[in-house]
Amino acid sequence: MLPPIEELNGLDRDEFERALAPLFEGAPRFCARLANGRPYAGYGQLLDRAALAVRELPEEEQLELIDCHPRIGADPRTVSAISRREQGYDTGDPEAAAARQALQTQAALDGLNAAYERQFGFRFVVHVAGRPRAAIVPIIEAALRRRRTDEIERALSDIVAIARDRLSTLAAAQEERV
Repeated sequence: MLPPIEELNGLDRDEFERALAPLFEGAPRFCARLANGRPYAGYGQLLDRAALAVRELPEEEQLELIDCHPRIGADPRTVSAISRREQGYDTGDPEAAAARQALQTQAALDGLNAAYERQFGFRFVVHVAGRPRAAIVPIIEAALRRRRTDEIERALSDIVAIARDRLSTLAAAQEERV
């Protein structure tokens, strides 16, 4: 649950970073940079600033931000609740054929994640946006044909898209509680 922006602006640095953790998988140095940019007029402005800030980071911090995100297809016990929903773990299908397909997809994702990390030196991050995991396989395959700098840029753009989507999800959940 995210606090109103006025409250967020007034939080001490550690509380601010904890409040933003669901949007950016708790990336400490990045959330600290956003804390330094306060006050924000709204969450939209905060995310617009985040979109600029990801490009201003030294590469070491860019990679830290990328690697804070879980691997696509990671063990659902190791990812945040919001990431679990985004990656489709909450939609289990009891059919045997679907289970076999899921195992094949998982094996493909595991292999592609390993190849991607060997080639680029950081995790593959993509804005899943409700797509089934099987639809991610050709996206990783295409990514393996790109340049490292292009992949860093794409991953950072997707991280901000993920944060925007998570903000919408959290805001909707808060409205439902009211």
